[in-house]
This record gives sequence, structure tokens and C-alpha cells, in this order.
Amino acid sequence: MASQPILLFDGDCGFCSRTIEKVRRIVQPGVQFVPWQYADLAALGVTEARADREVLWIGPVDGEVYGGPRALSAVLMCGRRRWRWLGLALRVPPVNWLAGGVYRVVAKNRHRLPGGTATCSLPAHMRGEPDC
Repeated sequence: MASQPILLFDGDCGFCSRTIEKVRRIVQPGVQFVPWQYADLAALGVTEARADREVLWIGPVDGEVYGGPRALSAVLMCGRRRWRWLGLALRVPPVNWLAGGVYRVVAKNRHRLPGGTATCSLPAHMRGEPDC
């Protein structure tokens, strides 16, 4: 297992990559950000379909996997102190219910958001990536 938590994200998605860069700069979490396309998904216990659908948090000790807003909550909790309250809030009802709905809308429409491209809306197997 890694010594730091890992956050898997879609490295082919411009919106996702820009968001990760902003999080690195502003929140400064002690997290290793890895595009899922470059990760050993099998070793991390994650499927390609799930990694392509949502950001994924991989815990450093037990390899526990959280997806979507719960993963974002974990990143915020590992960041600068001022962001931890938001990470905690994302875990509590009804905030977590609202966060889940917002996350699904953003994930389905990321290709329409700033930095997004048509590639963001396609499943990985349809992006013309080589089969290595």
C-alpha cells in the first residue's frame, strides 16, 4: 500500500485535471493525485468502469476505496485546516445527499464545463486509446 492516500481522477478530462490543479494549489492536501489511466487499477482493487465514472480515494493503510463526494470529502479532510470543516460537512446528512446529487450532475456534464472536452463524455474504451 502507498504511504499517502491516492486520489484517482480522469487524466483525459480537461475539467477534471484543472479541478485537481486548483485543489492542489488551494487546499494543499497530503494526497497523491494519479490519473487512473496511469494507475495499476487491479492492484488498487478498482475497476476501469468505476474509475472512469467517479474520482476515487484509496486509503493508505487498508486500501479502502471511496468514490464521488465521499472521496472529495476525504481530500478536504487531508488539506489545510480551513478546508477540514467542509470535508466533514460533506459526510453529514442532508449535506451529503445534496453533494451526491450535485456530483452526479457535474460528472454527467463535465464535457460541457470549463476545460471540458468531448473526450470527457466518452467511456475510456471509445476514446481511441491503444490497447496495450
